[in-house]
Amino acid sequence: MGENDQLDRAVKDFIWNIVEIHSQLEEINKGWAGMMGITEPQWLILMAIDELDQGRGVPGIAVANKLRIHPAFVTNQTKKLEEAGFLSRMTSPDDARFLQISLTQKALSEITNLSKMREALNSTMFTGLDETSLDYLNKRLAAIAKNSQLASQKLSIGVL
Repeated sequence: MGENDQLDRAVKDFIWNIVEIHSQLEEINKGWAGMMGITEPQWLILMAIDELDQGRGVPGIAVANKLRIHPAFVTNQTKKLEEAGFLSRMTSPDDARFLQISLTQKALSEITNLSKMREALNSTMFTGLDETSLDYLNKRLAAIAKNSQLASQKLSIGVL
């Protein structure tokens, strides 16, 4: 097997591993969502807000960008999550045209209640990897994500 064949095989293996990981993460997220009585996309919206909020709320567009979904979908789902008591949506003090979305105490409590199970699950998923290994892996994955975005753009405009 030549060097190019080995690289091709390694790339294919990588892609199929990512597909498998994505599939398993979807199932895990469905499980967490089910425990809270919400849908998987709603769970991901809550997780994105939890990740992005630094105490002032998060604009819906930031959530949409983080999840790579349409802002209108975020608006629709955050209204439902607000009705369910998981989110509060307040007018931005900087620009009245925008809303700042925050998790409510109910959402924070529900997420905290799941934290022990989430820690156990993460421990299972990342068995054999220490902090240094995960940091190394995350840096490489970030580079691949950036490069794959460029490749996707090139493909869409026909320059490949």
